[in-house]
Amino acid sequence: MSDFEFKKAPGVAANYVSVVEDENGCLQKIDFTNTEHFNFGFDVIDVLAKKCPDKIAMIHIDAEGKERKITFRDMKIYSNKTANYLKYLGIKRGDKVMLVLKRHYQFWFTMIALHKIGAVAIPASYLLTKKDYEYRFKSASITAVIASADGDIAKEINKAEKSYEGLKTKVLVGGSRPGWQSYNRDIRYFSQHYPRPKECAGGNDRMLMFFTSGTTSYPKMATHSYLYPLGHYVTAKYWHQVNPDGVHLAISDTGWGKALWGKMYGQWLCEATIFTYDYNEFFAKEILNYITKYKITTFCAPPTVYRMLVHANLDKYDLSSLENVTTAGEALNPEIYNKFKKATGLKIMEGFGQTETTLIIGNLKGTEPHPGSMGTPTAQYDIHILRPDGTDADPGETGEIAIKTEKVPCGLYLGYYRDEEKTNESWHDGYYHTGDTAFMDKDGFLWYVGRVDDIIKSAGYRIGPFEIENEIMKIPYVLECAVTSVPDKIRGQAIKASVVLVDGVEGTEDLKKEMMQFLKANIASYKRPKYIEFCDKLPKTSSGKIRRAAIKAVDWVAQNTTKKN
Repeated sequence: MSDFEFKKAPGVAANYVSVVEDENGCLQKIDFTNTEHFNFGFDVIDVLAKKCPDKIAMIHIDAEGKERKITFRDMKIYSNKTANYLKYLGIKRGDKVMLVLKRHYQFWFTMIALHKIGAVAIPASYLLTKKDYEYRFKSASITAVIASADGDIAKEINKAEKSYEGLKTKVLVGGSRPGWQSYNRDIRYFSQHYPRPKECAGGNDRMLMFFTSGTTSYPKMATHSYLYPLGHYVTAKYWHQVNPDGVHLAISDTGWGKALWGKMYGQWLCEATIFTYDYNEFFAKEILNYITKYKITTFCAPPTVYRMLVHANLDKYDLSSLENVTTAGEALNPEIYNKFKKATGLKIMEGFGQTETTLIIGNLKGTEPHPGSMGTPTAQYDIHILRPDGTDADPGETGEIAIKTEKVPCGLYLGYYRDEEKTNESWHDGYYHTGDTAFMDKDGFLWYVGRVDDIIKSAGYRIGPFEIENEIMKIPYVLECAVTSVPDKIRGQAIKASVVLVDGVEGTEDLKKEMMQFLKANIASYKRPKYIEFCDKLPKTSSGKIRRAAIKAVDWVAQNTTKKN
């Protein structure tokens, strides 16, 4: 096949995705067609329900250990029943509906139902409090919320509602409460038939909004169209490398975009089965047992999880079913990559993307990963590493990761809802600017440096934290770490390492000296931390990313307070 001969993607994706692959099945080019009216609910779920009604779409394990096997027929039936129920409650096309459903299987029924109705789905973390809900309700003009009965979720929403008059509908999943509709009680009364409307939402219509992590400011609302699921075909097919006859497990809560990277869109476009465990607290041994029991074939988790797994006794578990493992969310330390490979023989295929995108950089099928590298740009996106003046950086030179948008790629967000200023700050001069920095080596592999705001400027040097963190992670008794700046009278900024130790190791002054000696032998003098602080845990977002900004804020505020006093 020539380099320019496209072929249809297999299965249900064939009508919308065309690819060019080399002789080894590695992606070279990709194109998306017939997308004007594409709607994932009707064009994927309902098509699969007709094509393979008895195929398992999801294996779901709830918090009590109960197993459910949900077929594509079930997905169609219960998304239709849910769509009819929500329409009965007054939810209509264009309405903003917040979902706070943890990993309950009803999340998938509801998401698909909202796609069919044409309402805008807004997934949210179950860890939000009254203040968080107040901000989100008002900024997005949310009219309905569908929430888990677990914990204090409904209680916090009720408190937030007192200062917001726009919330018309509240639906509780898994229980009952005054002032709330009961999903589990009511859903049985509604029809399993929901024909496609004549004026069906699809294509470039608004479908989904994610609130960003908000690590440096109030969360922004990244808005995606109905084409967003198609953008995840590459995520699932060439990065996760899902097996249509296998089972895919992604560790992610449904309140964040990563869940839709690994628990819905791309996987079902590739006709794979999804495994979901609705746990309340993460335990490595439970996940490892499920991988063994259910013969998981592909697995994706943030680096935080791999850091836990490499400290488990992996020899006790049969992981032979695993064919491919991936990671994203933050950069993966090479030390963790090497430990996991030594224990399992598996190479962790790192990838990179944002709430605003699908996978834009990755170690895809056919790639020999370079430990510590994010991989290479995907065929879907035109990636550039830009200097501050907007010119392309040289190989080895750090710059900002940017996406050229002369032709807007399928999977890139529409903009930040109701925030033209923030949209224009990120998307201008023909590029979407990610705010993340990296450098490209001579082989075309990209190496993460840090957020633009994470760069440490010390004594005239620009220092990326990740390189230093990689060295610290080589120390056997370090579980995880974060490198940030602190004020320094001479250098302007000095380097601090916040370190979490493995269980059983005590953080003493002698241990600090030992670590300093190790770093002295392995890091150039201008990159060495001036301070090491031991802590029980690092601040993280709900999606598991280490919040360097939170550590930095405490140190800089403390310094400024000292100066004033």
